[in-house]
Amino acid sequence: MFEKQIKRMKLVDMAMTKIAVAAFILFVIGIWPAAQNWVLSVSPWYFLAVAVILAIIIETRIWK
Repeated sequence: MFEKQIKRMKLVDMAMTKIAVAAFILFVIGIWPAAQNWVLSVSPWYFLAVAVILAIIIETRIWK
């Protein structure tokens, strides 16, 4: 059932979903001081490392 819904999604739909998730995360960070303190206390290089690792995993699954 879920696979059928995913197949009907267009590239624009996926992009809008990603933007919505990013906007929600920014909203949470903006209104919740504990989240804001955590994000500011963590080194930005950790976030970059996680992003690169996840991108590599996704790309390997796509091209497999």
